[in-house]
Amino acid sequence: MTIPVPATLFIEPAPAERLERVAGALREKNFAVEILDDAAAARARIKDLIPEGTTVFTGASETLRLSGIDADINSSGRYDSVKARSSSMDRATQLTEIWRMLACPDVMVGSVAAVTETGSLVAASASGSQLAGYAGAAPRVIWVVGAQKVVPDLSTALQRIEDHCVPLENERCMKAYGVPSSLNRMLILNAEPHPGRGTVLLLREAIGF
Repeated sequence: MTIPVPATLFIEPAPAERLERVAGALREKNFAVEILDDAAAARARIKDLIPEGTTVFTGASETLRLSGIDADINSSGRYDSVKARSSSMDRATQLTEIWRMLACPDVMVGSVAAVTETGSLVAASASGSQLAGYAGAAPRVIWVVGAQKVVPDLSTALQRIEDHCVPLENERCMKAYGVPSSLNRMLILNAEPHPGRGTVLLLREAIGF
């Protein structure tokens, strides 16, 4: 039997003590973690973490869009943006090359749908374009995660995705593209086998879905 979860669990920022607990659990699993005040702090930190000229791919993320990080990476000219390069390529003749670029940039930047108090990151995607980079193809990954995405465990993380994230993403896609979204792929990152590869910027504020 599925136990109902209060809707506020999915939208309210986790308090300081929960964020510290999550950060500790992630560090035990070889993720680097920084707790930052807000999206502006994350935006500034990204510029410190990624050298100018680096090849970067940003996963689809309302967190990155709302924070301005997506524009900083893909529109500023500061980085070698995979999205900017691939947008001018012919998908009929260069699709394999595009997928290789998406899967293995120097740095992958994105977010996740949920982070558990036991230190697991859970991502969801319609196309799966960012999941290969998250899983290990990209040498370095940075996730920007709002405090409302903290959940107790994996079962609650999956419920958050299905009951909260998917409806919001579906609404966004209908407005932007005229077609619904779909939950086709999910990825659970239970630990990082290569210490220092993955960095989580855990925010004290809520942002994104």
